[in-house]
Amino acid sequence: MNIIAIIPARYASTRLPAKPLADICGKTMIQRVYEQAQKTTLITNVIVATDDERIAAVVKSFGGNAVLTPVDIHSGSDRIALAAQQTDADIVVNVQGDEPLIDPQLIDETIQALMNDRDAVVSTAVKQTLSPEDVFNPSVVKAVLDVNNYALYFSRSPIPHRRDAKKDVDWFNGTPFYKHFGLYVYRAEFLQKFTQLTPTPLEQAEKLEQLRILEHGYKIKCVITTYNSFPVDTPEDLKKVIEYLSR
Repeated sequence: MNIIAIIPARYASTRLPAKPLADICGKTMIQRVYEQAQKTTLITNVIVATDDERIAAVVKSFGGNAVLTPVDIHSGSDRIALAAQQTDADIVVNVQGDEPLIDPQLIDETIQALMNDRDAVVSTAVKQTLSPEDVFNPSVVKAVLDVNNYALYFSRSPIPHRRDAKKDVDWFNGTPFYKHFGLYVYRAEFLQKFTQLTPTPLEQAEKLEQLRILEHGYKIKCVITTYNSFPVDTPEDLKKVIEYLSR
């Protein structure tokens, strides 16, 4: 089975300009993400899909594969779908370009979940959290799962809602809360179909693309992982990652 990872890397970023080229202890962010994806056991090829010649040049300078995609593409999913059309992949892994510390085993277990499930068209990863900061932070996406670990819903709001909770600690006495990681594993055929599906009301309300998949009636398999995720969205996030690697 041909399994490829595609890393979407856009030059423009509101909170952290030129984010893929940010220096992290002597290597660019995009190189660190690329190298983590290469350490997996299931991925056969890694490609960076970018809208900028400077990013492509950096990728090629460390021996990586890069393809140029149009600047006006609306989302990372659309960008990887376009890049995937040039391959013969069976499974396409969307590895976010701002995850320099992503664990290769997290990627592998998310891929394996899709390989083992005939009913799902996408797999992704979640982790249980006991942090009120995660639950009540709209930047941290929460997931609700069914008994078979298929996604029921994703939201920026605290879900499930604990009606009888009187204080923050009460929210964690019962149903678990899961935070969602932005790692997606697609069946290649479905990835192309997904980009053609009509955007949906819940997707537009929450600004979460994965809701389009659920609203159109498809299944997303969720891996409950023990690994963590450290996305870099701001200069403060970047500083934390540099400090971590420096130690």
